[in-house]
Amino acid sequence: MISFPLRWTRAHRVVAASALSLLSWSSVSLATEQVVIASTGGAYDRALKAAWFDPFTKATGIKVVTVVATNAEMRAKVAAMVKTGNVTWDLYLDGEIQAASTAHKAVTEDLTDFCKQFAGRKDLGVNACAAGGALLQSTATLLAYRTGDGGPTPETWADMWDSKTFSGERAFPNFDDPWRVMAAALLADGVSRDELFPLDVERALKKLDEIRPAVSVWWKTGDQSVQGFRNGDYSIGQIWLTRAKAMQNEGLPIGWSYKASFLVGDRIALVKGAQNRDNALKLMAFWLNSPEAQAMACEVLSCTPPSTDAIALMSEDVRKTMPHANEVRDFMVVPDAEWINANAAQLLQRWNEWLR
Repeated sequence: MISFPLRWTRAHRVVAASALSLLSWSSVSLATEQVVIASTGGAYDRALKAAWFDPFTKATGIKVVTVVATNAEMRAKVAAMVKTGNVTWDLYLDGEIQAASTAHKAVTEDLTDFCKQFAGRKDLGVNACAAGGALLQSTATLLAYRTGDGGPTPETWADMWDSKTFSGERAFPNFDDPWRVMAAALLADGVSRDELFPLDVERALKKLDEIRPAVSVWWKTGDQSVQGFRNGDYSIGQIWLTRAKAMQNEGLPIGWSYKASFLVGDRIALVKGAQNRDNALKLMAFWLNSPEAQAMACEVLSCTPPSTDAIALMSEDVRKTMPHANEVRDFMVVPDAEWINANAAQLLQRWNEWLR
């Protein structure tokens, strides 16, 4: 209980109490100025915090609260929140492919009107802002390997299956979009990238039977893929370029090959019924309007930012590690998002049956 000086009159006390009440209300109001965003944690979040979240908070006073979850957990959680009407997240990061799906559209706000403000920007591509979300970055899922033993280095998915030439344990992702593991198996089995989709699921799983005994890590999060490599649990793995680059920045002996890679990316999606909707839109706009923030994040993660102005701000050393036009043209697989989304449920069911 707050006590006032005895010499104060009743009027003094009423005014003081009102001021304290107003101060208390203002503190609560300021405390609620936040935006909640779900991401995958670890080095990825640290890069985004330093480049994007902290500068945004400094500029606006709006606190960015991060929640860590796997991609599968995010999608399930958002669907449950929207269904029950108990929405506690404002934004979450979803894959470029998933952001075009019917399931994604059912639980996220259409950003078409929001995106109109970026339509005239020459530095932003036409896909930088879309109905399903603002583009965070483009990157790759690719073959990464431990360096430094003096022997040959793996370059293709067929090399990953060649345990005689390239010894050591393997790692693959295991979450709710197994197409990239199946696609790697088919490419290792001789399927050309032009004939990859629609995926021959049974042929892919048969090829995966060959490598399964050598797989020591089935990772569900980017952090698990990093920790597995750091601990020496695997020597060759299919992981995200952003995580491979973060490990290289740590000084870990890792290299990667764009000859075994899939072009992917992340979008920032707005959850339907978000409690801090206006703040969420401000956070997305801050990202798209700040080439400096994009450059700083992708400098660490070796991703491709949505703004060409951001690319120009990145160091030459980092630009060298990004996929070049000829590598995209000659080697990288651009996934068939329409086919993947249309067959997602069947792919996951067959994948889970195979893993048992």
